[in-house]
Amino acid sequence: MYPIARCCVRARSAASTLRRLETSAVRYLRTSCTLRNEPVTTPDLDNAPKQYAPKIQQLVDQIASLTLLEVSDLNELLKKTLNIQDVGMIPMGSMVAGAVGAGAPGQAAEEEEAPVKKEKTHFTIKLTEVNAVDKVKLIKEVKNCVPGVNLVQAKKMVESLPQEIRANVAKEEAEKMKASLEAAGGKVVLE
Repeated sequence: MYPIARCCVRARSAASTLRRLETSAVRYLRTSCTLRNEPVTTPDLDNAPKQYAPKIQQLVDQIASLTLLEVSDLNELLKKTLNIQDVGMIPMGSMVAGAVGAGAPGQAAEEEEAPVKKEKTHFTIKLTEVNAVDKVKLIKEVKNCVPGVNLVQAKKMVESLPQEIRANVAKEEAEKMKASLEAAGGKVVLE
C-alpha cells in the first residue's frame, strides 16, 4: 500500500469515529430530558430574577400572612417534625465578661465576706493611648493580635480609643499581647 493511501484510510476511519461520537452525543441530548419533546432548559442569567414554582410561592404567601402566635406554633411543630434541637445564643466576647461579673446579688455579698481573694485568671485587653509616630506599627500589631480582623478594622480600633482589643484572655497570653502592643507604640491596660 502506498503512503498516501494509508493517510486516506486513516482519515476515513477517524471521520467515521467522529461521526459515531457526534450521533451518540446528539442521541444523548435528545433523551436526557424527562420528556423527549420538552426543550432543554437554559441556565438562568445572573441579572435575571429567579422564577419559583407556584407551590413555593403559595407556601411563602401563607407563611407571610401568619400571626406571631401562629409562627411560634409553626416553629415548634417544625422543630418536633424535623427533630431540631434548641440552641441558645452565644454571647459576644465583651458580653461574656459582663455576664460573669453580673451574677446574683446574693452571690456578690458572699464573695465580699470571704476573706480569701481569688487571683484573676482571665483579662480584658484595652488599648488606651497611641503614639502618633508608631501608629502604623500598632495597627499591624492589632491585626496580628486579634483573629479575624483586617487592616481597615484594626485601623478603626486604633483610632477610636479607648478600645477593647480582646476579652476573656488567659493571663499569660494577655501579658504577651500587652508587651507586644506596648512595643509597637501603644499604652495597654489589663482589666
